Amino acid sequence: MRIVYHLGAHCTDNERLLRCMLKNRGVLAEQSIVVPDPARYRNLLRDTAIALKGQPASLETQAIVLDQIMDEDQADRLVLSWENFLSFPKWVVRGMLYPSAGERIRAFTQIFPQIEAEFHLAIRNPATFLPDLFLRRKDSSFEAFLDGTQPEDLHWSDTIRDILTQNPGVPLTVWCDEDTPLIWPEVIQAVSGHRPGTRMADLNELLRRLMTDDGLTRMQSYLETHPPATVQQRRRIVSAFLDKFAVPDMIDMEVDLPGWTEDAVERMTRTYEADAAAIAAMPGVTFLEA
Repeated sequence: MRIVYHLGAHCTDNERLLRCMLKNRGVLAEQSIVVPDPARYRNLLRDTAIALKGQPASLETQAIVLDQIMDEDQADRLVLSWENFLSFPKWVVRGMLYPSAGERIRAFTQIFPQIEAEFHLAIRNPATFLPDLFLRRKDSSFEAFLDGTQPEDLHWSDTIRDILTQNPGVPLTVWCDEDTPLIWPEVIQAVSGHRPGTRMADLNELLRRLMTDDGLTRMQSYLETHPPATVQQRRRIVSAFLDKFAVPDMIDMEVDLPGWTEDAVERMTRTYEADAAAIAAMPGVTFLEA
């Protein structure tokens, strides 16, 4: 068995991936892929990791925890999703993004030290990620939220490097949240591991938020009458319909923070794009590109 950890990050997925897999739980189960209800494992794993203090769990503890997570006697893949695997929101920005990510994830994998693991993570442009996280945190001010950290110094590659260093040999799949509408089927497939050609329900939930009802209906009709021959062709079709039928407020996010000029946001965006390219080149990382 392999345990799949979907790590978030915060303000990227908003549980969409988990909801999609739960809706397809029966289809996935036929392929020995188990997607348990998150209520069965989130607090359990947190409490177990705290009790273990970074030490590997005994076989008895592993059996007890697995028995509480899944009813099945065996599985090829067990998919666990929680944006707080990396950190709770309060500790995301502390000189870097998720400064304890590698150590924290290793503590979770030590609950099942003999079982292979793999990680999946969406990253997001700090120019939009930080304002969204600030709203979730509800700090008294943006300055208090940053706590002395300079936004232009935040690089996802530092977080990725920490995860890889603390968890050597564990495969890590990364994608940009901004690309998710175009690569959503590939993201679902990468996390669940389902066989190519598997018919999955509700794969358009994300596009339903981004596109007008009329546009989504037209796109679905077009895809049915003109089935794309390749992944790239499907992405071009989705991109074309998004260009024409996107809901403006969902696509164009304005950043309105004290001291954040348009030039500053553009610089952060260019830095983020270069950082994503550096992550894609890292050994041990599979990068899903649009």
